[in-house]
Amino acid sequence: MSTPSEKYAVFRSDQEHPAVKEFRALYDFKLDDFQLRACAALEDGHQVLVAAPTGSGKTLVGEFAVHLALQRGQKCFYTTPIKALSNQKYADLVSRYGSDKVGLLTGDNSINSDAPIVVMTTEVLRNMLYAGSSTLLGLSYVVMDEVHYLADRARGAVWEEVLIHLPDSVSVVSLSATVSNAEEFGDWLETVRGNTVVVLEEKRPVPLFQHVMVGKRLHDLFAGEAPTARVGAPANKSGNPAKANQVDLKDLVNPQLVRIARDDNRIFRDDSRKPRRRRDLPKSRPARTHFTPYRSDVVEELDAGALLPAIYFIFSRKGCEDAMLQCLRSGLRLTKPSERDEIKRVLAERTADLPDEDLGVLGYHDFAEALSRGIAAHHAGMLAAFKEVVEELFARGLIKVVFATETLALGINMPARTVVLEKLSKWNGEAHVDITPGEYTQLTGRAGRRGIDVEGHAVVLWQPGFDPRAVAGLASTRTYPLRSSFSPSYNMAVNLVRQVGRTRARDMLELSFAQFQSDQAVVGLARQVQRNTEALEGYKESIDCHLGDFLEYAALRRRIGDRESSGSKARKQDRRVEAQESIEKLRIGDVIRIPAGRSAGWALVLDAGMRSEREGPRPTVLTLDRQVRKLSMVDFPTPVEAISTLRIPKKFNPRNPQQRRELAQVLRSRTDMLGEDGPPSRTRGRDAVPHADDPELQEMRAQLRAHPCHGCSDREDHARWAERYFRLDRENRDVQRKIEQRTNTIARQFDRVCQVLDALHYLDGDKTTEAGDRLARIYTELDLVAAECLRQGVFDDLTVPELAACLAALVYEARSKDEPTSPRLPRGDVRLALERMGAIWRDLSALERDMRVDFLRSMDLGFCWPAFRWASGASLAEVLYESDLAAGDFVRWVKQLIDLTEQVADAAGPTPLRSTARSVVDEIRRGVISYASMVDEV
Repeated sequence: MSTPSEKYAVFRSDQEHPAVKEFRALYDFKLDDFQLRACAALEDGHQVLVAAPTGSGKTLVGEFAVHLALQRGQKCFYTTPIKALSNQKYADLVSRYGSDKVGLLTGDNSINSDAPIVVMTTEVLRNMLYAGSSTLLGLSYVVMDEVHYLADRARGAVWEEVLIHLPDSVSVVSLSATVSNAEEFGDWLETVRGNTVVVLEEKRPVPLFQHVMVGKRLHDLFAGEAPTARVGAPANKSGNPAKANQVDLKDLVNPQLVRIARDDNRIFRDDSRKPRRRRDLPKSRPARTHFTPYRSDVVEELDAGALLPAIYFIFSRKGCEDAMLQCLRSGLRLTKPSERDEIKRVLAERTADLPDEDLGVLGYHDFAEALSRGIAAHHAGMLAAFKEVVEELFARGLIKVVFATETLALGINMPARTVVLEKLSKWNGEAHVDITPGEYTQLTGRAGRRGIDVEGHAVVLWQPGFDPRAVAGLASTRTYPLRSSFSPSYNMAVNLVRQVGRTRARDMLELSFAQFQSDQAVVGLARQVQRNTEALEGYKESIDCHLGDFLEYAALRRRIGDRESSGSKARKQDRRVEAQESIEKLRIGDVIRIPAGRSAGWALVLDAGMRSEREGPRPTVLTLDRQVRKLSMVDFPTPVEAISTLRIPKKFNPRNPQQRRELAQVLRSRTDMLGEDGPPSRTRGRDAVPHADDPELQEMRAQLRAHPCHGCSDREDHARWAERYFRLDRENRDVQRKIEQRTNTIARQFDRVCQVLDALHYLDGDKTTEAGDRLARIYTELDLVAAECLRQGVFDDLTVPELAACLAALVYEARSKDEPTSPRLPRGDVRLALERMGAIWRDLSALERDMRVDFLRSMDLGFCWPAFRWASGASLAEVLYESDLAAGDFVRWVKQLIDLTEQVADAAGPTPLRSTARSVVDEIRRGVISYASMVDEV
């Protein structure tokens, strides 16, 4: 029950913010304080940044922007990072406001684009801004959902482009996952967009309990069974959040888990040390006391503990499919008859348009059987229509467990009661790496359904070598900052120059978050320079000499020291070169005196040796003590010369002790006649008077002796302070160079990009050429390669399947380095065209190296054959069999191929190529592609 003061606060707020009051009445639950604060700031005319945990309801603030736009007769765009989330949000808004007021633009679909509310992917809005689309007229609000995507290496720049280029009249609502530098991001938004209110919320709407499953038993991760109340902070026994930097993790972790880990690891170590005889090899090791539970057992235990529905994260597509099949084989069934009937009805309805002949190759029957039992897989390799069914059924509570890759955690609204993490490491395409605290928080953030669950649960499965403290560290860390991945691309450059000219474009890019973060780092470096400068002034006081300028005197001493040092190095290098040349002149039978090393003394050359680039010549010699040794440059700090020669018997065998003894005796007789040291060497005494032949050095020494400070009684004390001064001054200059390098980094990158475009005649001063206008219409990672192929007519005479194959090389990128490096390719003109494309790529890469930029990844020919076959009319079964692609991957790459082909058609102008490109789109948008659900990842 509210207190009088709380009631008055609500009354006062309602009077000041009538739109918030009206919006609040639309919901049957009480809005959280952070939601109310953000909505009130938006109604007051501010822009807002909301950073809150997954599932906390931050999208409600975006929906308030929609409400305000409709109330005021204005327009609002709601942007998302992926098409799946765009379609999900479109459906939500249509159900609330009606289809006549809501539109959708995702590249694949255009529905009611002139509506006052339009949901779209961020790339669509970016392209509209560059094109100056009339759809932007009347726009007052833009919601940027999942704005933390700007850290994404491949696509992050799009978010910054939009935030920089949106008109000042547009209010932006930025919705982000919890990051540790939200205030810094808010400061940048304030700089770029104007008055921005930052609303932070760390408290989870549903408390989260952390567990570890060992065998079939669930253990609490933290002592006292306390939930994680805040993002990145485990709660203590009293239920209050405990900051990880204030409490030692060993005091928080469940001691029983620590003992289990210690005992388990001891058994493993003891067993690994035991010597094993060959006859014992077939015998297995003693069973460990603890083990990783089977996937079906995990689901059964969660079901028995009323912890379903659950998302079970497995960082492998195949692992997700295998887990689903394992549960099928185990006979697991989690649904009631009525639920099974509803699942079958929804599945039949949502897949009715899929061609019957494709269902078998899509794995439909196992998929349908698993769904009927309340079990599903969800990953990017699945057909989009299948993923859509899983998402709908899971949201309705009909699916009880979903085996998913981490892509499920990226924005799609599928909360669960429990989240299971099978492992804490994943394959990133190059190596197995541990998941980060941010990824752990993002994944476990799905646990706990607001308004349904009293508490959420995160379960990590026991693995060999498990360390509970490491898991506690992941759950307790709140250090996952947002880092910009912004970098000016070729397409971006030509679009900006077209719109505002080169100088203005350069200034606009200086507003990027990347430059802002770089400048923030410069602030710290500038403070360091200031401190160093103050210290240098203090050193000057200690150096002050009544006889004269001691810094001048000290600088002269340093120059003399540097000259002597460099001279010594040069002489040492000269001696090494001379020594190497002298060794290379040695011949078999030469008697030499080895100047240094353990073999120093008289020796007879048995083999002159081969010259090594790294080690120099390596002669083999016989010493007086009858040892055969291979020498190196270490043994010759000075040159060597043959003193005499001896004939070596033709049948001499260095491995025969008797023959070595006899030859060594002959060598001793010869050297006895030469004396102890042999004749004088022409190199001896060369450096007896160091630097005597350096007149400049002698002049500097004379200046030093003549300097007034040379006679100071405190000279050496002053000199010590002077050395400190010079060291700090050198450090200070290094820091200043760092500042210069970090300042205007984005602008310098832009300048280098423009130099590439100038060299290729895409830019002409502040204008774009005809080729530049074509490049402005191509939005792909290999945009410049595509534009050059257009300009050089590479695609002009290709057939429809051939053009599809060539364009596929510009969109496809293999998931794994294990894919064939020489994939199957069509014969004929397409191979010639691909060779020309490869030559263009190599020329552009060379130009990039000259201009010090690196944007163009290598072309990948792995999708050329599937694209060729599909455009030629092959069936889905044939294409998937020949390419070994997953159905979902095939559909996604075809859709990206369609996007690029439409861009090429647009850029080609009124030419035959435009007609061919449009025919490509018509031919490949068929079957499973045309029937695929509009839900798909970008």
